Amino acid sequence: MDQAVLSIGPYQLPNAVILAPMAGVTDQPFRQLCRRLGAGLVVSEMVTSDSRLWNSRKSQLRLNHSGEPEPRSVQIAGGDPQMMADAARMNQDSGAQIIDINMGCPAKKVCNKAAGSALLRDEALVADILEAVVAAVQVPVTLKIRTGWDPANRNGLTIARIAEASGIQALAVHGRTRCELYTGEAEYATIAAIKQAISIPVIANGDIISPQKARDVLQQTGADAVMIGRAAQGRPWIFREIDHFLRTGAVLPEPTLDAQHAILSEHLDALHQFYGAEHGARIARKHVGWYLQTLPGADEFRRSFNAISCAEQQHQAINRYFTRLLEGDLAA
Repeated sequence: MDQAVLSIGPYQLPNAVILAPMAGVTDQPFRQLCRRLGAGLVVSEMVTSDSRLWNSRKSQLRLNHSGEPEPRSVQIAGGDPQMMADAARMNQDSGAQIIDINMGCPAKKVCNKAAGSALLRDEALVADILEAVVAAVQVPVTLKIRTGWDPANRNGLTIARIAEASGIQALAVHGRTRCELYTGEAEYATIAAIKQAISIPVIANGDIISPQKARDVLQQTGADAVMIGRAAQGRPWIFREIDHFLRTGAVLPEPTLDAQHAILSEHLDALHQFYGAEHGARIARKHVGWYLQTLPGADEFRRSFNAISCAEQQHQAINRYFTRLLEGDLAA
């Protein structure tokens, strides 16, 4: 079940399993963990193209890529071709090796600024933005889209052709329209049609929650790679599982509780170091909730954990929880 190796510009990826950019989730600690656990490429959180906003602490942290493995892919969002071009150039100068353009985010606050998936309604503007960004940088430019604005306006195929003509070097497609947000089920027929119509690499995204689903989506669409978003929250080892299954057809066993404990502790440490103890402890709460969501006693533990604001006490609480789990002290 060999997957052909995916290349984006000069970069040959080690496998065909990619971490989707997710605002508030794919920060540097999470990206580095997913890379270590098998992701072939990780994409940064979306950064606004309005560089006047880059001085905020949040933007400074999002723009920090020090020590990250290559290739470093940075996603930018905006609706003005010149600002997008400037943002791409500035990120390139700061070490970005791939610029990813967001035309897939369905969030209201992004779409209301005529960015993200709102751009899919204006094909001429899409072309202007893509051409401006490609011309502004020497690194490869990739694009993430949805299948259209709503089911009656599924113009992903047209956008894909515009992208290829504009010099985009890989295209990720989420199998929903903007209006569907994250509801219902992703559809892959549009992704298959896009893959047939263009010659640049196509990456399938949406509802890929297991190794078997990844294989099925690749077979249905003919895509060159899969992109994993929400399914990686609390399960960063999913990349290793999918890659192993695509290469061998064998299913890796779920990590042991000890292994899950070690990964979560490593993630906690990285969050506390990256954000500082206090801010890191706040960010850690949602990640811990995701890790534990299928484990016994998680709801009760999470309520007490969310009241902890000290980094050291967070570690102690996690250690006690896993000790109780391993001793069979928590009922399923």
